[in-house]
Amino acid sequence: MPRSALRLSLPIMVVTLMLALIQQTQSATSQTMAKAQEFRLPNGLVGVVIPDNRAPVVTHMVWYRIGAADEAAGKSGIAHFFEHLMFKATKKMPSGEFSKIVSRLGGNDNAFTSHDATAYFQRVAKSRLPQVMAMEADRMVNLQLAEKEVLTERDVILEERRSRVENNPSAILDEQMSAALYRNHRYGVPVIGWEHEIAALSRKDALDFYKAYYAPNNAILIVSGDVTLAEVKKLAETTYGKLKPSAAIKKRERVKEPPHRTPLRVELKDQRAGKPMFNRHYLAPSYVTAEPGEAEALDLLMKVVGGGSTSRLYKKLVVEEKIAANAGGYYGGSGLDSTKIGVYAVPQDGATLEKVEASIDAVLAEVKTNGVTQAELDRAKAGYVAEYVYENDNQSTMARRYGWGLVVGRTIADIDAWPDRISKVTLDEVKKAAATHLDIRRSVTGTLVPIAADPAPGDAKPAAAPPRS
Repeated sequence: MPRSALRLSLPIMVVTLMLALIQQTQSATSQTMAKAQEFRLPNGLVGVVIPDNRAPVVTHMVWYRIGAADEAAGKSGIAHFFEHLMFKATKKMPSGEFSKIVSRLGGNDNAFTSHDATAYFQRVAKSRLPQVMAMEADRMVNLQLAEKEVLTERDVILEERRSRVENNPSAILDEQMSAALYRNHRYGVPVIGWEHEIAALSRKDALDFYKAYYAPNNAILIVSGDVTLAEVKKLAETTYGKLKPSAAIKKRERVKEPPHRTPLRVELKDQRAGKPMFNRHYLAPSYVTAEPGEAEALDLLMKVVGGGSTSRLYKKLVVEEKIAANAGGYYGGSGLDSTKIGVYAVPQDGATLEKVEASIDAVLAEVKTNGVTQAELDRAKAGYVAEYVYENDNQSTMARRYGWGLVVGRTIADIDAWPDRISKVTLDEVKKAAATHLDIRRSVTGTLVPIAADPAPGDAKPAAAPPRS
């Protein structure tokens, strides 16, 4: 066999071996883990159980179909603010005791807010599940908010915003890019909220939000671990099942984005920036809004284009041209209404942002015109399926997988079928996805430019800002 033919066959051989290993791993995993099972209580609460009997541990999550994109205009940050307030007092429990009790039970807990969901979770021994379920059901409807605690927590949120956003130039740039990309939709508003609107949030705002969105018929219960469907359903009936549904819960309705007809650019100059940075976001359909097979094609496209050290962006900008310290890209995918395709690069010393942008544009133009190769597509598929299988070993990850999907309206069957759909994506579908969605008119390009610090008082001459490099 000629050496050139050998070089071409090696990647295919490697991918074939990877797929065989994945199939063996998936088969072994399925022997200890059953498929997700669903039930529904009369009050509207949806329950999902993911049995895994390898250890006497469970992950208990409650997802609410409410996120930052559902907030009323002028009340940005209320969803995230209220996530913090859920750890205050109820009729049965003093303020701050929830996490302390979970810790004393030998477990851990936390919560998070996104544009589309708010979720609360605990990981505990199986024997502790009844107690944490009762505690979570209690705070779903019995929260007591003292004025002083609300104002104190509001100050905590404001400080969180200052530390995470205001003191981080790259976070500021990302926030401004999102505000430019979404010209009408609430995805353009940061999850943490705008500072001036956070500062105006009140106890009444918090209570109104609580009454409007926190109820069993707006929640999804996920329990993964050493449990059965019958066990979890019985516990749910004796805790969440006693709660009344809310007539205020309605189907989520959000404004639509207008057609994007021109690209936008955002430049942030900041003396705190250590290095320049290039970013671009394209507006794209999510798994919920994409045409059949389209989201999977976008996922694979961006795996080839920007996923790690074997991606086209990394190899061209970092390895071959040596103009970037890092480069990559991604497809978001998880939004209820839409999502982003992102590409980024950090220039090497001496390389300009303009040169980096030109090289990124060349990579994207190539995939739009010619698509990707079969070897690249096979490697991307193998990588994604491997990640999917390995995630099955982590019950918390499994709980999140189903939680994220269900909270935006997908089904268990749809979530479970993802590896099969990925395996069926063709070269033509990837090429079409690139040509359709890497559309510069539907993008925002952002650059972070370091500048010199302001001169100290008394300096005779200010220092000149460095050139863009």
